[in-house]
Amino acid sequence: MTNSNPVEEPSPVEALFETDPYLSPYRETIAYRYKKVHEWVDAINKHEGGIDKFSRGYEKLGFNATPEGIFYREWAPGASTASLIGEFNNWDTASHPMSRDPYGVWEIFLPNTESGPAIPHNTKVKISMTTPSGERIDRIPALIRRATQDLSVSATYDGIFWNPPEKYVFKNKAPPKPKKLRIYESHVGIASPEGKCASYKEFMLNVLPRIADLGYNSVQFMAIMEHPYYASFGYQVTNFYAPSSRFGTPEELMALVDAAHGYGLTVLLDVVHSHACKNVLDGLNNFDGTDHHYFHAGGRGNHDLWDSRLFNYGHHEVMRFLISNLRYWLTQYQFDGFRFDGVTSMLYYHHGMGTGFSGHYDEYFGSAVDNEAVVYLMLANYIMKELHPNIITIAEDVSGMPTLGRPVSDGGIGFDYRLAMSIPDMWIKMLKEQSDDDWKMGHIAHTLTNRRWKEPVISYAESHDQALVGDKTLAFWLMDKEMYDFMSDLSPMTPIIDRGIALHKMIRLVTHGLGGEGYLNFIGNEFGHPEWLDFPRFGNGNSFHYARRQFNLVDDNLLRYKYLNNFDRAMQHAEEKYGWLESSQFVSLKHEGDKVIVFERGNLLWIFNFHPTNSYSDYRVGTSWAGVHRVAFHTDQKEFGGQERIDKRGEYFTTPLGWNDRDNFIQVYIPSRTALVLSHD
Repeated sequence: MTNSNPVEEPSPVEALFETDPYLSPYRETIAYRYKKVHEWVDAINKHEGGIDKFSRGYEKLGFNATPEGIFYREWAPGASTASLIGEFNNWDTASHPMSRDPYGVWEIFLPNTESGPAIPHNTKVKISMTTPSGERIDRIPALIRRATQDLSVSATYDGIFWNPPEKYVFKNKAPPKPKKLRIYESHVGIASPEGKCASYKEFMLNVLPRIADLGYNSVQFMAIMEHPYYASFGYQVTNFYAPSSRFGTPEELMALVDAAHGYGLTVLLDVVHSHACKNVLDGLNNFDGTDHHYFHAGGRGNHDLWDSRLFNYGHHEVMRFLISNLRYWLTQYQFDGFRFDGVTSMLYYHHGMGTGFSGHYDEYFGSAVDNEAVVYLMLANYIMKELHPNIITIAEDVSGMPTLGRPVSDGGIGFDYRLAMSIPDMWIKMLKEQSDDDWKMGHIAHTLTNRRWKEPVISYAESHDQALVGDKTLAFWLMDKEMYDFMSDLSPMTPIIDRGIALHKMIRLVTHGLGGEGYLNFIGNEFGHPEWLDFPRFGNGNSFHYARRQFNLVDDNLLRYKYLNNFDRAMQHAEEKYGWLESSQFVSLKHEGDKVIVFERGNLLWIFNFHPTNSYSDYRVGTSWAGVHRVAFHTDQKEFGGQERIDKRGEYFTTPLGWNDRDNFIQVYIPSRTALVLSHD
């Protein structure tokens, strides 16, 4: 497919049905979705000059400086009059009136003055409009590229005309698209041991080197799109084209992305197109005086649980706004892809509220599905990948929508990966509700492997949501009673700390090894961050005490956090060496009594003993491979805080007799709460 040609007609998307025959009854729905994408691309090619031009809406709308002057355009069809106001004209509503075209786009051109641009860089601006009833409304331009907040004056943001005389020049090329993702999920503001909001520059200097050293190949940034309430975690966006000013300037974000590329890291942006903040004065809500401008009118345009507004994905100008928003972050800031937040909310009219998903296909192709949102996601994936073939897209979907991770050319929704959201839920539920003796090996293995064929997933052991106040991090669930007193090497190794360190490693390793085609770590989990996350808010006295990551703990050589960090580094580098994330897998043993799981993946034999007390000598393990097996690594190594009960130089010789559906077996010593990973000749 080329940029100027329409999407090819399905015939009728047979690849989907060959992979999953259970999709066959839904051919008509799948074909309809595909047909709508075809119609959108046809219309864009016919009326917009192709997808490249259409996806650069930010070059026409909003503020755009040229050598001759400044163009400002705004889509506001509900307004009767419009004028540009700001510090540059003393907020005079009469001095700079705007003209309107037949489509509701208002425009003004401000020629340069003798001293330069008519609007000085870094000054406040707004659009002032009147409604048909005569009401005057002032708004921040919808495509504003910088918005700032002065909490000493007001919680409301100001729109800033941003036109620095010196443009940032990127120095580093993006690395090649990784074949497998090892993602370090980050929040810039909390990435400091100090009780403050950290900056882009501090993250670049202090955290990027850690990520590269640990062996991650991707970094994902949360809360970049501007949001007025810090405690929203970035999920109540007001200004979709403005990077959060609380972390620094746009150029400092560019420098951060550039530096990440210099470390060989792929950079992903958490994008929130599932809803928008309800704010009126500094957001999109009631922008032109109507409730149906960017959003659906009435109840359909409101998310009751999130108290936010819902986009009208079927509207041409809304589609331009959102598609151009993706292109903007790719071109202007050189992000390499996106993690789409709240996809479940987008896919269904019920937004996932009060609804359980049984897995029956009627739930995914019936009347509850918002096909306009489905088509938007398909079109977003199609257009971005046509224009930027190396980008990566990840969907946050808890429903299990089939075809979400299949290419648009096959009739799928087009994401490269979906998040395996059931995995961190499983670990937290087990730690909350079960003793170690009650852990079910079959349940663990099933949850880790339960994914759709040819639809890759990103596995993760700890969710950022579960690290929030009201819940606990994995380390806190395991060791909270003693983390403040017994995490020093100078203190006794208590049973609670011993168990916690052992299981923290095993949980991460089995998730990494068996759970998906990619792996994600939330900032701090690599060293067992001891405390929850709580942003400054009225309820905690606006404290930053828990809105930080205590890297000082892992840097203190007397503390045991270094062992968990050492293990995470070894795990990521081992994956780079053996490449298990891009390999098939086979689980050969799930022994409930012994609490043992054995599987093969990445040309490695993985053996997990989750039993709290039982160690096994000469434990028979099936293997596909004949010949000598050697230790690649194990969780009981001293540098990982283990007891060194396994000889890392040990060799295991196969016996050519079948065992657990494998052609050979070996016999190993596998201590309690230990994982052993073997390579072979």
